[in-house]
Formats: sequence, C-alpha cells, structure tokens
Amino acid sequence: MKDVEDFLWGFSIISLALYFLRRLRKVISMASLSLTSPQSSSLPSPPLSWVSQFFLEKRKVPLIKDDSETTVLVHDPESNVSQESQSGDMKSKALHFEEGIMQESMACEAYQKGLHDKSSQKNSDALKRKVGPDSLRIVKISEGDRSRGATKLKKRPGMLVVPEYSPIVEFSRADRKLENKEFEVQGRDFFLASKKGRREVMEDGYGIMIDILGDAKQAFFAVIDGHGGRAAANYVAENLGKNIVKGLQNVGCKEDGQLEEAIRGGYLVTDREFLSQGVSSGACAASVLLRDGELHVANVGDCRVVLSRNGVADVLTIDHRVSREDERLRIENSGGFLHCRNGIWRVHGSLAVSRAIGDQHLKEWIISEPEIKRVPLTSDCQFLILASDGLWDKVNEQEAVDVILKDNNNSVESCKKLVDMSFGRGNMDDITVMVIKLQNFVTNGC
Repeated sequence: MKDVEDFLWGFSIISLALYFLRRLRKVISMASLSLTSPQSSSLPSPPLSWVSQFFLEKRKVPLIKDDSETTVLVHDPESNVSQESQSGDMKSKALHFEEGIMQESMACEAYQKGLHDKSSQKNSDALKRKVGPDSLRIVKISEGDRSRGATKLKKRPGMLVVPEYSPIVEFSRADRKLENKEFEVQGRDFFLASKKGRREVMEDGYGIMIDILGDAKQAFFAVIDGHGGRAAANYVAENLGKNIVKGLQNVGCKEDGQLEEAIRGGYLVTDREFLSQGVSSGACAASVLLRDGELHVANVGDCRVVLSRNGVADVLTIDHRVSREDERLRIENSGGFLHCRNGIWRVHGSLAVSRAIGDQHLKEWIISEPEIKRVPLTSDCQFLILASDGLWDKVNEQEAVDVILKDNNNSVESCKKLVDMSFGRGNMDDITVMVIKLQNFVTNGC
C-alpha cells in the first residue's frame, strides 16, 4: 500500500514538471519568433510576425476574428494583381493555424492601439494596407458571405458630381408668357366667361364680329375648343368669321341656299389655309350667324349651341363624335380605323371627335364640313348658350338655361356660375361659356 502511494506521488511530481517544461518551451518559442521576424518599412509598428505574413501573403489564409465576421485579403481594383481563389485544401490546412494567428493579431492590435482602438477597429467597414508594389485590402464580410467561399472584390464608388445651382433652370417658367387661368368678357348683347383646365396652355378660344357690312342686326359669334395645342384654335378664332363674311358680300336677303354655302365655304377655306401652314393641331367650333332675323348655326366637333325658348332648352347642334352611327360608318367606309379606349371611341385610337378643323395627320377621316341649321327668330327666343364640351360634359342643357334665367340681366356672373358648376363636379378640361341676348336681333324681315 505504501508503494502505491509513493508511486502516485512520484507520478504527480513528474507530470507537473513536464507541464511546466512544455509551457516554458512554448513561451521561449514565441519570444524567439517575435525577436527574429523580418521587419518591413511599409508596415506600421509593431508589424505582424513573419509567420503571419507568410500565411497571409502567400497562402491567403482567412483570419477569423470572431464568430460573425471573417477578415479576407482581396486585391485592390486599382492594382494589376489578379484575384486568387481559395481552394478547399488550403482552407482546411489554414484552420490549424487560426488560433495562433488570431492571438498574435489581437496582441499586435492591443499593443498598437489599445483595447479601445481595437473595439472601434472591429466595427469599421474595412482595413487597408499596402504590401510592396501590389495593393491589398482587408475587408470584413458577414457570416452569410463566408459560406459562399469566394473572395469579394470591392469597387470604389464613383465620384458624385453635384451640379451647380442654376436659378435659370429653377425659374425657367418665368420666361414664358403668363396666361390668365380665367377671364370674363362683356360686350354689346353678349357675355363670356372662360377658365383654363389642367392643361399647361389654354386651348379654348372665341370669335366675335358685330355690325357686319354696317348692319347692327348682323353679327357672328363662335366658340372654339382646340386640341393638340392652341395653334388651330387661334387661327380659327381670327379667320373663320372673316372667311364667312367674305362669302356673304354677294348674298341677298332670304337667299338661304347661297347663305348656307357661304358658311360652309368659310369653314372649308379656314381648314385648307390652316393645313397649308403644316402645323399639327386641330380645333372644334360652333358658330352662330345672326342675319335678317334668323339664326344660322354651324358646328364641327363637340362644341354645342343651346337656345332658350320661353325657358326651355332647345339643342340646335349635334356633336360630331365617333359614337354616332352615321359618323362611324363614314369613317369605316373611307378606310379609317376606330378603337374604343376607356369606353370612348376614337379615330385611330387618338381623336374622339369625327369632324374638326386641322388635324392634318387624320384629315382623310376628320373632315371640316359643318352641319348647318337655320332657325327663325321669334319673340319667345330669349338667349343662346354657346359652350365647349368642358361645360356640357358635366352640366346638361336645361340646367344651364335655368342658371341663366335666375339672373335677369344675363350678366357675366351667370356665365361664371356655369363654369364653377362644371369644375365643382370634377371637370378638368378648359371651359368657355358665351351667352347671347337675342331680343335686339329680332326683325320683321327684309
């Protein structure tokens, strides 16, 4: 029994001696490596040992700093050093050196910057260092990227170019001609109110001629609704009445056939002259010629004329829309294509009206010949309402007549009420409303 106890004591002493010898040998080995490692002038003091440099530069061994991030050496894109892939065998061999290299790296960082700098360096995005003529970059990647096994090549973002401040660009709209969003006109026997819709420019227009050929009981009124710009609307407003009056110079009293031809010719000449300018634009129009106690109403497109006869609305025009059966047949028979978009039939998928002045690209199917109607003026004819489709899309004819009748003077305010009523119901189109008093145009004949 005593021999066993002596054996155990001896074994314990020998084990302790061997343990201390191994620890001492390890410390001496580490110290000798640190003292004899080669120094590089390009690396910060104190540098990594020659063992670390050997594995980092030659064999591309990944440095595992913690469980969530891996430090990987990658080539800088500015250098000409090609990227080397890490093979599976190299990774497996590198795992044996991970613990020692990790301890040495952490010791160097603690020696250089201290524990505080080490923690801040851990949270930084990238570590950079230069090795010889080649530029290498140490970049931290996440745990998910580590599983992919490929070295990531980081590219520097391009320089942001901030343009210089330019007041001309910001206030370029100030250089444009200012345009009133709404306006009113009051003249002898007529009142008008107009308001611009959502479009950038006002495309509605109007034309007025009074005292035609020196006769106070002859007058011409028109409301125009342009599309594709205001070029056509401006041209029609300026020239339609003039062209009709030219044709009236040789027309006698009660010569209805010649008078109707003069009106039709005025529309066709205006269309032809505008097309000769080569401008891509179009316009709908509704006009009234007051002559010899009669109304001569003409229209192309969807502008509308309504007569109030003893407070009852009488629609004198019919809109030229593709939804009309006769207009659809005319266009299809001439080889035109009709397409329904959002519930609205359109010629070649673009224009919803079938007649207009202008529209050169669709002139084969969009004709400018007006429909003309003659109405004798009697004592029960109170006033006319001429308006673009911006009003009639939201306000029916009888409603419009009732609003005018509430104002006994038929003033501009009544026209503005109709405009506001349409916009209040969601209209976003341009609106022009004209009211013409008829009492002064009633005559007993030639």
